[in-house]
Amino acid sequence: MVHVHLGEDLAVLPVGAAAARLHRLPLVLTVHTSLRHTLAVGDLRSAILKTLGGPIERWGERSAEAVVVITPRLYRLLLSDGVEEDRLHLIPPGVNPSLFVGPFEDPFSGVGKPRVLFVGRLTPQKGVGTLVAAVGLLKDPSARVLLVGDGPERPALERQAERIGVGDRLHFVGFLAHERLPAMFSHADLLVLPSLYEELGTVLLEAMQAGLPIVASKTGGVPDVIEDGVNGLLVPPADPGALARAIDRLLADSGLARRLSEGAQGRGKDYGWEVLAGRVLAVYHGVTAGCFAPVDSKD
Repeated sequence: MVHVHLGEDLAVLPVGAAAARLHRLPLVLTVHTSLRHTLAVGDLRSAILKTLGGPIERWGERSAEAVVVITPRLYRLLLSDGVEEDRLHLIPPGVNPSLFVGPFEDPFSGVGKPRVLFVGRLTPQKGVGTLVAAVGLLKDPSARVLLVGDGPERPALERQAERIGVGDRLHFVGFLAHERLPAMFSHADLLVLPSLYEELGTVLLEAMQAGLPIVASKTGGVPDVIEDGVNGLLVPPADPGALARAIDRLLADSGLARRLSEGAQGRGKDYGWEVLAGRVLAVYHGVTAGCFAPVDSKD
């Protein structure tokens, strides 16, 4: 069997499909970022990806013995596109709950609080420029925003921070190993995911597992996981004012932050790998046995 994970790499699906065909093996396709339904066009690169990648994705969804999607939104869209229900499976990403059992030492003991955390690549898709702009609008001058991750947009973001005068409140942490995430979450006040487009960021599931209040963009499949006012706050993408107001609201209202934390922990239990890995294995058994029955496809 060949399992292809489709994001924004145009080559991975044709290469994987060719390998499956060459060796007469079944193909499983997981769509993490739909080039047709998730990707938002904002520059030449994204326009090319959507134009060239959309038909490739559509071909893969028609050709694979099983198609796995990570959000209910994408499940509904692919069903309406004609992907047969018996080949379509809804299985979100998972996390290992045991990694989030503390206590943990503070990895940023020299940084003051409250702390607002971003974790991800510094790329245009992630909307980090929106967060940098929002820092200048925050009411609480003691708030510290930590950008954990690296990427091609970092120099431009550093210049933006310097230009608007928020360098003392914004910390470019750089790349950190994944196993350090639970400690970072444990000593943060909230997580922000300001993506311009996103089907479902795994960091949201990890933050929920840690019980961290979340502010996220209302885009893609994120609203399938983050229910506004229940386990997080949703804001429009590319809106620094709305993002700043949501952050201010959480930092100022400890009761709200506590309720969202409890909601996040409750919802986070749905994404343990022990259950989800079994569902992936069932798909594998189905395609290798020639039996493509759906696996909890309407959950």
